[in-house]
Formats: sequence, structure tokens, C-alpha cells
Amino acid sequence: MVQLHEVRVHASDENLAREDQLAWKIAQVAVDPVAVTDEVTDMVINRIIDNAAVAIASVTRPPAVAARAQAEDHPYRPGSTVFGIPGRFGPEWAAWANGVAVRELDYHDTFLAAEYSHPGDNIPPILAVAQHAGRTGAELTRAIATGYEIQIDLAASISLHAHKIDHVAHLGPSAAAGIGTLLGLDTPIVFQTIGQALHTTTATRQSRKGEISSWKAYAPAFAGKMAVEAVDRAMRGQTSPTPIYEGEDGVIAWLLDGPDARYQVALPEPGEAKRAIIDSYTKEHSAEYQAQAWIDLARRLHAEHPSLATPAGAASVERIVIHTSNHTHSVIGSGANDPQKYDPAASRETLDHSIPYIFTVALQDGEWHHERSYAPERAARPDTVALWWKVVTTEDPEWTRRYHSLDPAEKAFGGLVEIVLADGTAIVDQIAVADAHPLGARPFAREQYLRKFRTLAAPVATPEEIERFLGLVQRLPELGPDDLAGLTVTARPDLLLPGPKGLF
Repeated sequence: MVQLHEVRVHASDENLAREDQLAWKIAQVAVDPVAVTDEVTDMVINRIIDNAAVAIASVTRPPAVAARAQAEDHPYRPGSTVFGIPGRFGPEWAAWANGVAVRELDYHDTFLAAEYSHPGDNIPPILAVAQHAGRTGAELTRAIATGYEIQIDLAASISLHAHKIDHVAHLGPSAAAGIGTLLGLDTPIVFQTIGQALHTTTATRQSRKGEISSWKAYAPAFAGKMAVEAVDRAMRGQTSPTPIYEGEDGVIAWLLDGPDARYQVALPEPGEAKRAIIDSYTKEHSAEYQAQAWIDLARRLHAEHPSLATPAGAASVERIVIHTSNHTHSVIGSGANDPQKYDPAASRETLDHSIPYIFTVALQDGEWHHERSYAPERAARPDTVALWWKVVTTEDPEWTRRYHSLDPAEKAFGGLVEIVLADGTAIVDQIAVADAHPLGARPFAREQYLRKFRTLAAPVATPEEIERFLGLVQRLPELGPDDLAGLTVTARPDLLLPGPKGLF
């Protein structure tokens, strides 16, 4: 059974005791030495594989190259590893570089509730500290379970996006808590790290609005780096703004629901296993999670109506209306009122958040590829542009209700599509969840994670390096401190060019 904690704003003269603050309660979860279940251990392994797959696939992309170059300017011993290259680097810079690599393709796991999140973003900072501090695979597993637990519990209870605050504000505290578990820190120190990590990682959602930039990949890496640095400061005896959530000038009062806000945050009871990672889900496709089911539906329609994939078929379409949840409509649909979502010259990051574009290309191609589907020449194809501009989204209250449902059996991230042809006929179909979702047509299991890794790593790493990593990571609970240095993937040297120079 979970414990529900009421969280509200307190005036300064109320002197809210530390033991009654949310940051303290999170810290108590972090220090609880509860064992990790076999099911959670298996999923932690899956998600390390998943992160490594998307990280190594992005090592030649400019954001990852620049972040890696920054890490290379901060070598350190014992230090931590960075995807793509040999060597050891400062743990905060390794967390930064690896966090960018993991996030760049928008291709790893997700949890959606009151707030959106990519809980796999916890892994780079926790793993970096584990390598630097000489921890074991079993300790790393416990720490990652904590990171997932805290981020998912916060995302289930406290909405950030409703106030245009970026979702990584839940990541700073969760990564700090996970590192606290990893290092066996006591409650007062973890409490201070959580406060510092939250205070330094609250920012607006403009990073996901309009012309979306490379900062979308950097934002979670920044939160992870801030968590590492917060732990370092707290271990040196430094303190944080208190109470960080509940203070009258704190996060809730001024950034979220205001002085009268009340939240019910569910956290595990003492001795209760941290299993929230099981409630998260990964991506089969490199795109915003709300696009996953729509890609699968578009692929199905491509197979059932092949004429739509031809230029003549595209020309025969009068309009395409996607009936979906408020979130899909207002964030990645036409309800966002972002003209960039219909711009063939838009950035990859913007197209990744355009369901009109994504649905059009998947419908025409019958596939979704992390590079081909975003190529400038693909986005500019005349018949694609013509069809793309006919796609609109609209909110359907029932799909919004299902999006927010707490019942896993009816929670949905899809909707209904209506393709109206010039002759008046209509093609109508719907989908609730992505094929890879636990309740989807082809749920991801270890086999699918391994295939995803091998597919994405094949152009970048040697077969020997691929199989070395996969053999090692699947023995995670048995790994000693020296083994953890192997939880990285080195690219073929001929692929990596020197990174751009900056200040360092």
C-alpha cells in the first residue's frame, strides 16, 4: 500500500517541520533499504539497454557531438564513461553528455499522467555517479528503481505543464534521490540534494513550443547534471531553500497551482518495494510518445489502403481529421497553433512534435525511421506537403478522459482518424495504445529491447562491441565496481569527428 501525503503551501510563520515536507518524505523513500524485485530488476536492465540503443545511435548528431566535446574537456579519474569514446570524465559532465545522447532522438521510455516524463533520463546521472564512486550493479539497480519511483510518483500527482513549467522539474529531485540511494546517504543529506536539484531545474516549456531547438535534448541532461552537483554540495554540508515545495515563495505558490493548492502525492510506504518503473513504457518509434499509436495506425492504413501512399491517392484526400486527447491536440497537434508544425523547413525537433507531419509520412511510407522520416528532402516532398496541410486535430472529450484515466485497461494515448476523400467516401479507424505498449498488439519484452539495440548500434559500433555490452548488461545484479565501466558503447573511431570548440 502506498502512503498519500497532502502537500500545500505554508506561510513562513507556520514553521512547517522538515519531517512534514515533501522533499523529506521523498528522501525517506530514497534511503529505505527495501530489496528490488526480480520484475523490477529485469525492467531496469531493459531500460539500460534502451537508453544505450538511442544514445549510441545519436553519437554523430550535432547536439550529442557538442555535449561530448564538453565532457572531453573535463577528463577525470576515477570518473565516468561517455557514449561513443573511451576514457573517463567528470561524473557531472558524463551525465550531461550521456543525457543529451539519450534524449536527442526522442526515442526512449515515457510515463504520462498529470505530468509528462521520460524516466529513463534518470539513468545517465545515476550511472555516471555509480561508475565514479565504484558502486556495484546491485547498488545501481536499487538506485535506478528509486529514480523511476520518485519521478513517476511526482508525475502522477503534480502537473507542471498546466503552468507551462517544463517536465524536467520532476527529474532533478528524482535523480538526486536515486543518487542518494546509490551512495547510501542519510535522510538529511538527500533532503538537501532534492531541494537544490528542484530549485535549479524549474524552467518554462518554451523549449517545447514554436520553433523547437536542440535544447529539448539538453534540458533533461541539465537536470541530471544539476542533480549530481547538488549531491556534491550537500555532501559538503551545504543546504537548500526550505521548504522548497511548500514555502510561501516556493515552487507550488508561484510556479504551480498557487497559495491555495493542495496535492495528494502517493509514495511507497517504508519497506514497500519501488516498482513504478513497471508502469512506464518505451517507444518503438523515434517521436513524441503521443505519436506512437498514430504511427502504428498509419502503418496499418498504409497496408490496407495502398493507394493513399501514391501522389494521386494523396491528391484524392479532401481532409484528414484526427480526433484525440486534449494533450495530443494542444501540444503536438493543430491545437498548439504553431505554424512551424506545418513548415517543411522546420527543425527535426519541431517535426518530432507535429502529429500532422508524422501521421502523413507514416501513412505514405508505411514505416517510421529515426533518420529517413525526418530528412529535409522527405519533409519537402510536394505530395507529402500537400497531404500534410490537409491534416488537422480536434479534441474529443472521451479520448481526453481515457488519456487521464487511472485504470490501465482503459488509459489511452490514441484516438480516431477520419480520412475524407474527394468523392465523399470516408476511411475511419481508431487505436487506443501503441503496438509496443504493454496492452498493445506487440508489447515490448527483452527480445524487442535487444533487437532495438542491435538495429540502432549496428551502423555505429562493431559486432563485437555490441555483443560485449549486451552480455554484460544482462548480468547487471552480479556486476562489481570494475564491471560498471563497461556499461557504455564505444563507436567505431572513423565515425567520430572532433567536436566544436567553446569556452573550455
